[in-house]
Amino acid sequence: MSDQNDGADQRGGQPQQPQQPPYRQPTPPPYGQQPGYGLPPQPSYGQPPQGSPSGPGGAVPLWAPLYGAGPVVAVKRFFLKYADFTGRASRSEYWWVVLANTVLYFVLGIVGFLAGLPGSTTDYDGTLEPGPGSIPFGFVFAILFFGTIVPFLSLGARRLHDIDLSGWLLLINLVPYLGGFVIFILSLLGPKPGGARFDRPRA
Repeated sequence: MSDQNDGADQRGGQPQQPQQPPYRQPTPPPYGQQPGYGLPPQPSYGQPPQGSPSGPGGAVPLWAPLYGAGPVVAVKRFFLKYADFTGRASRSEYWWVVLANTVLYFVLGIVGFLAGLPGSTTDYDGTLEPGPGSIPFGFVFAILFFGTIVPFLSLGARRLHDIDLSGWLLLINLVPYLGGFVIFILSLLGPKPGGARFDRPRA
């Protein structure tokens, strides 16, 4: 005798429905890992687009830009790269040196003024002529100015390289007032990946 209830539910006479696989919740990432684990890391806000390459011991080589440089390191790199017009300079490298130079000139100016008060005279038009005590400070100013022309030009060129611009744009400084303002604005801009074309890796 054949089974006449084939394909039907023997209890209710209804056709059996195919069973659906149980719903599975998405597997969370392993403990301590964030979603997207294994994907290339995305740059966070305020970080350089490509970062700085690391040399032996994890230190950033001198030819590469140092992002997040402190004042002492920035000034040290400023003199070590005295006439290096290749590569890039980060905003921190640039502005710490500018700040240190400004403070140094200000302090020397105040001390030189005070040193020149003894023996100073006043011209008929009211101009104060400093005394002999200010003469040494005049020599210091001259040495500081002429001794830092080249490294400041190279630093400015590297800062422009970091925003993917040619260092020759420094010539715009020859335009009175406007040129200096344009360079000031450009020096505030963040790094661009294309600036890596100016790097010259070396040991």
